[in-house]
Amino acid sequence: MPTTLPQFSGSLSASAALRVECSREGFARARSFTRDTLHGWSLDHRCDDATLVITELTANAATHAVPRSPAAPEIRLGFRLDPGHLLVTVSDPDDHPPVFAPTGAALEEHGRGLCIVDALSEEWGWTPSPPAGKTVWARLATRSATPCPPI
Repeated sequence: MPTTLPQFSGSLSASAALRVECSREGFARARSFTRDTLHGWSLDHRCDDATLVITELTANAATHAVPRSPAAPEIRLGFRLDPGHLLVTVSDPDDHPPVFAPTGAALEEHGRGLCIVDALSEEWGWTPSPPAGKTVWARLATRSATPCPPI
């Protein structure tokens, strides 16, 4: 799992960011902001996957990172659109890396969030955010998924 944010080349890019509190209302804002941002960028076809990725990453931050942090329980969301890719980021005040458990979590109540992120993204990782905290990111393709061929 890489520990640096992917770098994109190309001059056509857009970005959006939002700070949300760790609350039911904050998570609803995160999902709404994701849908609105992607709609504004004509990426409605990626909205479900991106919203699920944001939901899983914010839930992980709220569950694992924020309770350990003495800072205010706030999470920062970010989106960056570059040619062919959407970079989704969630930053929190905790320094601990995310824990990816690809096996054994299928029947567990918790622990599948990063497996979902892994399945929906081209790649994902995390990077430290000095002076404290980290950013967990996922890169999603902006192209439409190839439809299944007829049977």
